[in-house]
Amino acid sequence: MTSSPPRQSGAAQPSAADRAKQAAAERACAFVQDGMRLGLGTGSTAAFMVRRLGQRVREEGLRVVGVPTSSRTAALARDEGIRVVTLDQAGWLDLTIDGADEFDADLTLIKGGGGAHLQEKVVAAASERMIVISDPAKRVARLGAFPLPVEALHFGLASSERHIARVLDHLGYGERPVTRRMAGERPFISDEGNAILDLHLGAITDAAALADALNQIPGVVENGLFIEMADLVIVGHGDGEGGRCELIEAHPGLAEAMARPRPRQEDPFAAIGE
Repeated sequence: MTSSPPRQSGAAQPSAADRAKQAAAERACAFVQDGMRLGLGTGSTAAFMVRRLGQRVREEGLRVVGVPTSSRTAALARDEGIRVVTLDQAGWLDLTIDGADEFDADLTLIKGGGGAHLQEKVVAAASERMIVISDPAKRVARLGAFPLPVEALHFGLASSERHIARVLDHLGYGERPVTRRMAGERPFISDEGNAILDLHLGAITDAAALADALNQIPGVVENGLFIEMADLVIVGHGDGEGGRCELIEAHPGLAEAMARPRPRQEDPFAAIGE
């Protein structure tokens, strides 16, 4: 039986990039099994995933709970009929599915283009597995063309910026622009009430050293580098009817292991309650 496409507004034909995102999202949702506790990512690619999950909930009776990584994702998930809970309610998660702004051959990611990387990283760290969904443009030989987001407290923000500039110089990046994320004419404010600083680095030479140094700065809450967190990257391609997908594993055989059926539980969310 062929399922109907996920609900989407508008009648315009999707672009090749959107077809790629949808293909990756649908392939990722095939790894979701009944009774799972899910982390729901944020961004344009993740939105395709949430809609597909909603479709499975409505058409298949799929029982899942979702921990959203932003207020935007929470609203979309509720609209799609997905039960939304907090991370504290859900506890340990079976799987997080999220997008990325860049990823390299080591499956190191830059995230935070949507300003949600703090919650995204907290949720991913509380998950057994993480699937990243992407279009081909996000795969890079070296991270850094996409500005690296850093979430920082408003208190002492100018001081934090100066510390970041010193760290970048010390690590050999020289004088690089550090800009305040804006939402139109006003400064962008994250769901946690913080500022976002974008580091225009061009190329990142050592992601682990940079992440460690940034997170040592008082006032910095979290950076957008996700290191050794992604288990599987699914790259969608917009060519052909329905698109096609490429699976890139952190370890050989991981996708096969993740797809193995799990026993059905009578009441998988009894501990969460209503």
